[in-house]
Amino acid sequence: MITISPHASEKIHHQVIKKKLTKLFRQILPDPSILTEQEQLVPYQCDGLSAYQCTPWIVVLPNNIKQVQKILHICYEQGVPVVARGAGTGLSGGAIPLNNGVLLVLAKFNEILQIDKKNRIAIVQPGVRNLAISQAAVKHGLYYAPDPSSQIACSIGGNVAENAGGVHCLKYGLTTHNILRLKIVTMQGELLTIGSHALDCSGYDLLALMTGSEGMLGIIVEVTVKLLPIPEAAQVILAAFPDIANAGEAVAGIIAKGLIPAGLEMMDNAAIRAAEDFVHAGYPVDAEVILLCELDGTADQVADELKKAREILESFGAKVRVALSEAERQKMWAGRKAAFPAVGRISPDYYCMDGTIPRRHLAKVLQGISDLSTKYGLVVANVFHAGDGNLHPLILYNAENFGELEKAEQLGSDILELSVEVGGTITGEHGVGVEKINQMCFQFSSEEIDCFHAVKYAFDEKGLLNPGKAVPTLNRCAEFGKLHVHHGKLPHKELERF
Repeated sequence: MITISPHASEKIHHQVIKKKLTKLFRQILPDPSILTEQEQLVPYQCDGLSAYQCTPWIVVLPNNIKQVQKILHICYEQGVPVVARGAGTGLSGGAIPLNNGVLLVLAKFNEILQIDKKNRIAIVQPGVRNLAISQAAVKHGLYYAPDPSSQIACSIGGNVAENAGGVHCLKYGLTTHNILRLKIVTMQGELLTIGSHALDCSGYDLLALMTGSEGMLGIIVEVTVKLLPIPEAAQVILAAFPDIANAGEAVAGIIAKGLIPAGLEMMDNAAIRAAEDFVHAGYPVDAEVILLCELDGTADQVADELKKAREILESFGAKVRVALSEAERQKMWAGRKAAFPAVGRISPDYYCMDGTIPRRHLAKVLQGISDLSTKYGLVVANVFHAGDGNLHPLILYNAENFGELEKAEQLGSDILELSVEVGGTITGEHGVGVEKINQMCFQFSSEEIDCFHAVKYAFDEKGLLNPGKAVPTLNRCAEFGKLHVHHGKLPHKELERF
């Protein structure tokens, strides 16, 4: 476990006394909604990236938008940084608090405000669980498509902040493709409506900008999501391959033939064995790799595409099995969605990475990960969204062994840099947070990072929202040794202290 604090050039310094800030908060919040004691603060010291922890200075739990506005306005006036937190399931450290800042927890914002069947939308508060939206919409024959593996627990506000995906994102898209409108509160305490319930709206696409912004531009207090009709039919093929290369080629082959499966997921042998031991999904534990290929739509469409997909998979050497019932289909997916906790049962600790690559490089990158695993002496279990090239290597280690966490971090860093080298990116849906902030220097030029800072400044000129996350300073990149810093100034002199 590493106690984390912002990089020296990203830390916000202030002279506000805790008692003074608590007194100001008590004017707008009841005492139980203001946490300041050590035993109250400890549960909030990390998100899903538990290897990194920091005890928050103050935790506040508002239950309405007016309270959020007032909290942020107070912090803006006092120069106190703020980190927003939802369900705390994030895997990149985006919700790790600051030891000199306020952690604004949105757990009480957990109501589904409206389901509009005719317009196929749901208006929800940010603390609503992802799965709860579909559970509420099912009586109308509708559902919310993005389905992260943590959907039973993760909140929609966090999904927007990280632009979450899920096993069905190949056909139905990420969070950004499935929301229409946001209400956010700025650092100054202003309430803004971004986007529209219409399919399009004028002006810059600020909705896309906010999605994946990791709490750095504003605090989300309401989300309007698209709902889709539940497909008439859905079927899953489990394809087992004797080697990684053929499995990677099969993925490309399916897409090349014009098939767009609802889900196309890959697991290597280490992940297969862990999931099968945990869920008993019927996975072939002797397979080097398995693909789960789901097709949905009308019954005729599914039957036709199922036949085509099966022929393609078998042409690449796969042994194919089709789910014979809805219960079996659900069991196959249960194994995939439980892969992370399944791996947690076979290793004291694991470090979950998240990078995205062009599909054509799947086999090359998987071989590269295998080589890196051997180099560092750490086992890697691979679970990923093969259809869109989003990798989730799980690096197994034991934090009790001196230096193993550091080795896992370096291995993860090398995997991300390999992803960039083949034309990919350092994240697909988990965000950057604190975990990948150094690798931002590897992927982006100084001019591009300048632009990121300029956008940040336009929304948050004091740099108080989630400082030290997602976008590095140029000084940090220079120290990391991955970026040539030009001699010009940043777009705004004030940014030099971010």
